[in-house]
Amino acid sequence: MYAVIGAGPMGLATARNLQKYNLPFVGFELNKDVGGLWDIDNPHSTMYESAHLISSRHMTEFAEFPMAKDGAPYPHHSELRRYFRDYAAHFGLYDHYRFNTRVVSVEPDGNGGWDVTSEKDGVEHRENFRGVLIANGTLNHPNMPELPGEFAGEVMHACDYRSPEVFADKRVLIVGCGNSACDIAVDAVHRARAVDLSVRRGYYFLPKFIGGRPTDTLGGAIKLPRRLKQRLDALLIKMVVGKPSDYGLPEPDYRMYESHPVINSLVLHHIGHGDIQPRREIQSVDGHTVTFSTGESADYDLILMATGYHLHYPFIDQQHLNWNPGEGAPSLYLNIFNPKQDSLFVMGMIEAAGLGWEGRNEQAEMVALYIKQREAGRDSATTLQNKIRQFGGERLDGGYDYLDLERMAYYVHKDTYKQAIQTHIRELRRDLPANERPV
Repeated sequence: MYAVIGAGPMGLATARNLQKYNLPFVGFELNKDVGGLWDIDNPHSTMYESAHLISSRHMTEFAEFPMAKDGAPYPHHSELRRYFRDYAAHFGLYDHYRFNTRVVSVEPDGNGGWDVTSEKDGVEHRENFRGVLIANGTLNHPNMPELPGEFAGEVMHACDYRSPEVFADKRVLIVGCGNSACDIAVDAVHRARAVDLSVRRGYYFLPKFIGGRPTDTLGGAIKLPRRLKQRLDALLIKMVVGKPSDYGLPEPDYRMYESHPVINSLVLHHIGHGDIQPRREIQSVDGHTVTFSTGESADYDLILMATGYHLHYPFIDQQHLNWNPGEGAPSLYLNIFNPKQDSLFVMGMIEAAGLGWEGRNEQAEMVALYIKQREAGRDSATTLQNKIRQFGGERLDGGYDYLDLERMAYYVHKDTYKQAIQTHIRELRRDLPANERPV
């Protein structure tokens, strides 16, 4: 029996693939239903009322369970919640999960398995599993930097934001310029007295549509050399939306795709109309007054920190994840396999532009196949196991020089990553008997 922790998109994909290969498992989920952060009623969700998918539906959906063809290209979070509930019901995954159940600890049993302690309604329960697949998500533990001084107003993190009502008639400073920061800034202009955006570094801004089509569906038919693609795509975006400096924002000091781009042109629209005032990095805070690195200062009633998230696996010691102190992420082969632990798998600890849920589903299929073949003692599993044990920290970056940031510590190049996953899937399938293949 295997344990799956989490019932968000990655947890469901993991459960589905274990099911496909007839591997027994139990799922643990903190919330009362599936969907993870896409369920805004989940007390642990970081969703907000206006949130939509930032990649288009057909570039994101699971291949064996497509979204409705007549829906919006970028669906609302409520539609995605329904999608995941329908997915779980369609494949009979609900019966495998224990809901309203918190995993307290995951500890090695000394025999290659794991002791998992869970808690429900105040009662703890300890069980032994042959392996554990961790899929509790990457966007649930807020990064909350300390402000350089004492702020007299309200401070909140983006994880606690739900509705623009919180901004009503307030002077608002949003710190950060990722996708959530820009979404929330656009929300705020409709209710706040003033909205400023504190930005430390430059970003590339992509519109959601070019020529009436979702941006992420364009290109890709012709594979270009990496540097040429970076230059051409950056030139195209410059022609479509202009340079960040045209809007008073800093220019990126890195090439296109070396950090995750912002998929939001509305924030530029509102900056261009004076609804949002760009600011630079915070230098000091005193009462309601914030002074920036440019020497400018302004007064605020609310500071919203859209400063991202830390990876967070509170139920397991970091040493079991091959996670060294001070590093942004565990060091794992394909962001999944610990070279020192054969039966522990970190699922979904990955970011890559365009990977979608299907890319994560392929990851889950590879892991399920590996488990299946390892249990049968077949050569394909031994071959992969040897590669895992020889892992020396190599990163599948496709030659891109990703920024040295915590949020980029588990970022990979989509095509390079998918090629590696698909190669392993083919190798693992090769000696899988016909009667053990999924229908």
